[in-house]
Amino acid sequence: MFSKKILILALLFPTCLALAETNVKISEDPVDSIAVDSIPIPDEVTYALDHMLSSWFQNKAKKSRCDTAALDVQVPDSIIKLRLSLMPYVIEMPFNHHVRSFIDLYTVKRRSQVSYFRRLGDYYFRLFEQALDKHDLPFELKYLPVIESALNTTAVSRAGAAGLWQFMSTTGRMYGLEINSLIDERMDPYKSTHAAVKYLKDLYDIYGDWHLVIAAYNCGPGNVNKAIRRSGGKQDYWTIYPFLPRETRGYVPTFIAANYALYYAESHNICKADVEFPNPIDTVIISQRIHFEQIASVLNVPKEQIKMLNPQYRREIIPGDLKPYAVALPVSLTGMFIDKFDEIVAYKADSLINNRRAEVSAALASSASGRNVVYHTVRSGQTLSGIAARYGVSVTRLRQWNNIRGSLIRPGQRIKIYR
Repeated sequence: MFSKKILILALLFPTCLALAETNVKISEDPVDSIAVDSIPIPDEVTYALDHMLSSWFQNKAKKSRCDTAALDVQVPDSIIKLRLSLMPYVIEMPFNHHVRSFIDLYTVKRRSQVSYFRRLGDYYFRLFEQALDKHDLPFELKYLPVIESALNTTAVSRAGAAGLWQFMSTTGRMYGLEINSLIDERMDPYKSTHAAVKYLKDLYDIYGDWHLVIAAYNCGPGNVNKAIRRSGGKQDYWTIYPFLPRETRGYVPTFIAANYALYYAESHNICKADVEFPNPIDTVIISQRIHFEQIASVLNVPKEQIKMLNPQYRREIIPGDLKPYAVALPVSLTGMFIDKFDEIVAYKADSLINNRRAEVSAALASSASGRNVVYHTVRSGQTLSGIAARYGVSVTRLRQWNNIRGSLIRPGQRIKIYR
């Protein structure tokens, strides 16, 4: 009976419990022998707020009534461990010194980020939960985008992964995401979320262990399989831990820490950032080509707001003339959008839509005129990207100058380069 009372107190008065339960024994973990500073912090965790938030969110930030900057209450290891054990989660949340170091990172050094994560979570976490629930996956996976992209829909890593869930283009296409010059559905919150959930489900079918799934999501199944082989066939994350790529070793501890920090944010006096959202959102399917500026000007809304709600359109153009596409808008504007649709389509159509291709061609011709041209003969084993890097130009320009589609080139082929 007494132990039940302690459990209830832990839930209702975590700070008081911190003072009373300092003698709880912390179990030893074999990975604790690895130095904390040997685990790299994932790049996304170190993003400054201006990288994490779009300009729209930054401009809409207001002074909060709650002081997140206030000094955090120091919580002993015993209470952190107890709190982790009380979280109603399917995925195991073990405690060790590495997990503790990332919890301190979120709850002390990066408190302001967690404050914004909480507010952005009002916007995104429900979407994530609905997709996870549809495939019967644990809800705690909704925090993966926190460490993948810092909840930034337009985040692009050094390796080229993009969007909330940081899909590489190959994996994104494998899971049905459209990626081309006009569209990048890796940045579509709805479609990328459903693709990520399917990918996570497939990974779980392979490994049957959520820690291994999370590691594989970060570094790829190939690297996890290699670590399993090097460990002698062990199927436990903490056992294969030393054999994983260095940047992945901090990934599962960071995932556990993100879950803890957001679940117990209020216990650490981390408030929600006070940011205005254009919420709720509705979508309208269109079958004509429209530019963001047309929508913004006719509806008298900031173009940045349209961009924030529709980050998948790379050139601010919705190519509805190719196939029907959805445009996301605040519910308060959808009726006006439908009523004024013809006016929107007609607004500056010549300059924004009809002459667009001619302007691009003219710009390319202008950029090439008056410049020296050299020819490169392709040798066996050379790639278009390698040739572009050699001459200091972009792959896109090489394709345009030489009328090349894709990346296929042949030995002996002459490539024209303007310098």
